[in-house]
Amino acid sequence: MTLGSHLTPLARSHIAQADVIFAGLSDGIVEMWLQRMHPDVRSLQSYYQEGKSRLTTYRQWVDLMMTEVRAGKRVCGVFYGHPGIFAWAPHKAIEAARAEGYAAHMEPGISAEDCLYADLGIDPGRFGCQHFEASQLLLFERRIDPTGYLVLWQVGLVGDRSLARFQTGPAYRQVLVELLSQHYPLDHEVIVYRAATLPIQQPRMRRVALRDLPNIELPAEETVVLPPSETLRPNLAVQAKLAALDEQEKAGLPV
Repeated sequence: MTLGSHLTPLARSHIAQADVIFAGLSDGIVEMWLQRMHPDVRSLQSYYQEGKSRLTTYRQWVDLMMTEVRAGKRVCGVFYGHPGIFAWAPHKAIEAARAEGYAAHMEPGISAEDCLYADLGIDPGRFGCQHFEASQLLLFERRIDPTGYLVLWQVGLVGDRSLARFQTGPAYRQVLVELLSQHYPLDHEVIVYRAATLPIQQPRMRRVALRDLPNIELPAEETVVLPPSETLRPNLAVQAKLAALDEQEKAGLPV
């Protein structure tokens, strides 16, 4: 996620040994830095266009990479964060390469999720943590558990069914707020988060009331986190079963 510091030695080795690099990165400065590491870096960013489906763009990325693979090149795709998180093309490229008999694998990286836990001081093991892409949460019937953390990705694009926009407006976010208000009070504090991608940056964290979410600037790169609004409720029936098993063990009986 952050230039230089989050690149593992093994990932650096793959970059150095590749014949050609395809880059889908977060910042032009990061791309320039990568170009100092390898003489043949090909940017994928120019394939994005307003009004063009992102799925079409991602298919073009896969075709570009597979063309070089079929030509006998050692190909490395470099993507910001973890290459398999909110990234359709890397998964598809590996799937296509393996289907044609080529060796391919994904090297894990540090994701925005990892940075989020560190920067916000959240331990997902304490209360549990749900993650949803914001539009998917709207378009499908999903179960929200307000006793744990709720992490919503790409809220700036929420409600975009065309996959062709770079942002949707306040009215779309209002639909999201209406859905969330079934589980959270409108004055519930939410955190709008963005990880740092350059060493000179600091992570961006804003705290707003749920009702104000439609009215703030919200780029697609920012993630919305809803802390728990309810306390965990004991499952007394299950606890009783476990207590009975404990007593059986203490008595030396098989469980």
